[in-house]
Amino acid sequence: MTGPAAPEPGSEPRRRGFADAPPTLRRALVPTGAPEAQRRAVLETSRTRLLVGALFASAMFAALAVKLVDATLVAPVPPRPVAPVAGPPPPEQIASRAPILDRNGEVLAISLPVTALAANPRLVDNAPALADRLVRVLPQLDRERVIERLSQDRAFVYLTRAITPREMQALNDIGSPALIFEPGERRFHPQGRAAVHVLGHADVDGRGISGVEAWFDERLRTLRGEPLRLSLDVRVQLAVRDAVAWSIREFNAIGGAGVVLDVTTGEVLAMVSLPDYDAADPGGATEDQRFNRITVGLYEPGSTFKLITAAAALEAGTAQIWSGWDASRPITYGRFTITDFRGRNRWLSLPETIAYSSNIATARMALELGPARHREFLERSGMLSRLPIELAENAAPLAPRANAWREINTITISYGHGISVTPLHVATMAATVSNGGIFRAPTLQAVPPGETREGVRVFSERTSDIMRRLMRVAVTEGSGRAADVPGYFVGGKTGTAQKVGPRGGYLRDRRISAFVGAFPMHAPRYAIYVMVDEPRPNARSQGYATGGWVAAPAVGQIVQRIGPILGLVPEDPNDRRLVALTTLPLQPRRGEVLAGAGAPLPPAGTRPAAARQDAAQPSQPAARQAPPARPEAPSPAVSYTH
Repeated sequence: MTGPAAPEPGSEPRRRGFADAPPTLRRALVPTGAPEAQRRAVLETSRTRLLVGALFASAMFAALAVKLVDATLVAPVPPRPVAPVAGPPPPEQIASRAPILDRNGEVLAISLPVTALAANPRLVDNAPALADRLVRVLPQLDRERVIERLSQDRAFVYLTRAITPREMQALNDIGSPALIFEPGERRFHPQGRAAVHVLGHADVDGRGISGVEAWFDERLRTLRGEPLRLSLDVRVQLAVRDAVAWSIREFNAIGGAGVVLDVTTGEVLAMVSLPDYDAADPGGATEDQRFNRITVGLYEPGSTFKLITAAAALEAGTAQIWSGWDASRPITYGRFTITDFRGRNRWLSLPETIAYSSNIATARMALELGPARHREFLERSGMLSRLPIELAENAAPLAPRANAWREINTITISYGHGISVTPLHVATMAATVSNGGIFRAPTLQAVPPGETREGVRVFSERTSDIMRRLMRVAVTEGSGRAADVPGYFVGGKTGTAQKVGPRGGYLRDRRISAFVGAFPMHAPRYAIYVMVDEPRPNARSQGYATGGWVAAPAVGQIVQRIGPILGLVPEDPNDRRLVALTTLPLQPRRGEVLAGAGAPLPPAGTRPAAARQDAAQPSQPAARQAPPARPEAPSPAVSYTH
């Protein structure tokens, strides 16, 4: 049996194909027909199913798209209210409060958004451990207090009311599900300590608790977009604060106060009580720092009250500018003795009585007026009742009742002894005496320009004109020289009164030194009052700590600083017309007509001819005169007030 022929040398290798395979192997490699048909049938079935599924899905999406278009564009369906899910009520949101501005639009108080940190104690597993981590981020927190709050069986507790964004991120990194970040608001006072007693405060829930924040609480919460504009002028407020603070430091006093009023409207332009505190930290303030000496403090007014006694006597006709009284010897009334400090020991005219601050002459003037009329004038002037100002912190005067008002009360009250009033009462009295004789209650709300406020006439224009001159004489010839500023024609009266002790009686070497007045006296615009509590003498005051040495210089500083701010340019101090309108002889002759009285006086509150709103380049007033060489001072006798 022969096999295939061997290849010749050099020829290509022979390729083996299907035909060369053995017959048995060729049969094994040929597929049968039945399995191949089954495989193709399975593939066809799969393709059919995929096509049907795709068509069905496309139909569903098309139907959904049609429904969405119909529900949102063609015929939108309004949402139906859903009943709330039962659970603990959410914490009350802080109500937004309207800002408070001064009369010029400067922001005094405003609410800004903050984030509060709260927690759900029911989600806290380990209160001490979580408290430790919180205190590391917020060192101001008290660890024991935080642990106590995190251990309560409640769903919501506050941990702190305000955190910064950086603190919030650090707290969020703790990763505790119990921590809650709640948006809220916080009251800020951009002016710091300025007017802190006037503004008061709102609590953490945004409700006013003191000052105008409390008085206007409902208005501030309901009229969120409309600011509350006050009558205060921040510039005047700071000037008064600086001057009062200077006097406190200079005479080592325990406190002081100052107020500036618009005599034509009663608007309070400045109200300062020292010591004060930072409005951003009310919790750190002491009781003395919170005490508002202007509206709550009650003090005997001292000789500043001689102004209203003189005005009442002039109005009643029991005194004229040429009237006089015997001040050559003390007045003895029962166990009381009324004396003068460094008295002139002679007959004194009305101008001399005010200029030399004579208790004896003032007492005799009041006796001629009589107790009934004296008390009636004080009552009409608002000196015997609580002043209606927009502050809850507001005290009523301490004075004898009508049925207990005796002759001795008229004698002592005539020169500011035996009655206690607030500094705001004394400032309001000066405004009434100098503005033409109309009492207007002080207000902290800004009065729109050109709008007038109703008042009660207490004195006539003639009486007011005379009183302006008497107030000017008390500055130029009396103990108030240090309050004078050339060109502003300041008028007023000093007052020094011993303080009453807690058990009654008077405290030795503890006094209230004050000055009250107005300017410019030929056309008064502003009343001003400064009081210093318990000043001590120094070397420059020659051993005195009375109103002429302590309060009058502070008033001079205030007038010199705020005059240009308020648009009042200094007049020529030698202008004959203005001098005639503000001058009064110390000893007028009987029947003498006041110089300038025949011509119509400028209405109280009108600006002088040379005054202008634009005070960008005001004249610089000359240096103020030094305090008097012989100031008024308290006497050890009953008549200590001067």
